[in-house]
Amino acid sequence: MKDLITVGLDGTLQSLSAALWAAREAELRKARLRLLHAWILLGREPTGAPPTEAEEDHWPHRITEEAQAAVASSHPDLPVDVSLVRGDPLDALAKAAEQSDLLVLGSRGLGAAARFTLGEIGLELVTRTAVPTILVRAQPDTPPSIGSGNVTVGVSLHAACDGLLAFAFETASRRAVALRAVHGRHLSAYAYNRGGGVDRTAAEESAQIARDELAAALRPWRAKFPDVHVDEQVILESPAPALLHGTANAELLMVGRRHRGRLSPPRIGHVVQAAVHHAPCPVAIVPHD
Repeated sequence: MKDLITVGLDGTLQSLSAALWAAREAELRKARLRLLHAWILLGREPTGAPPTEAEEDHWPHRITEEAQAAVASSHPDLPVDVSLVRGDPLDALAKAAEQSDLLVLGSRGLGAAARFTLGEIGLELVTRTAVPTILVRAQPDTPPSIGSGNVTVGVSLHAACDGLLAFAFETASRRAVALRAVHGRHLSAYAYNRGGGVDRTAAEESAQIARDELAAALRPWRAKFPDVHVDEQVILESPAPALLHGTANAELLMVGRRHRGRLSPPRIGHVVQAAVHHAPCPVAIVPHD
């Protein structure tokens, strides 16, 4: 644990919401908050005088000062560091993530056109960082208080995801909320009869197998975190839509991403894509082996 949470700022409402979310999380963790803004200076204009240092720095300082004031207003005792970095935002945020427990970014929009407030940087950062990345949409003036809902985690039973489950149980325990552990699974082929209909008995057998497997995966974590109430849910449909059911009241949706895969360049899967594009709550993307 580095006891540091970094949030990337770009001057949008979404990144300001990300800063406030990160501040609440830092307070829960008793960690420091780092507000980071990175930019590349423009070169000398061919026919004009170069901008003065004051002109170059005005906008970056305004971005960080606005976020710092908002954080101080709601979290006056939280230790906050401000970092202005001259350089490429992707490189600066990737380096900052290595020094942090969490990286927090703003995101905007729903549907296929959704993108992060730091542009495509957000998508690429998710594939490069070895720490959880949190994507936060613009929040209402009075966001729901911590402890008012639940946190949800998507559980794959076909890959080791101890890092994801550790993060999920720690988050639920820290926030004193219930943990929804959701596993989505396509109905087994044997559950369909020759006419294309579903054999109810076979479907229930398939669901029970999945419930037993989910319970076994969660059992050691329940033992480690006896204070966390766990709602285990198996939904017989594609994992992506199954995961999104019931997230309206979630404080956080957590999904896993394989960190050391065979694909080059690394990619994020369709479940992560669906969560990022369609979840109404903040999304945590947690790398695991």
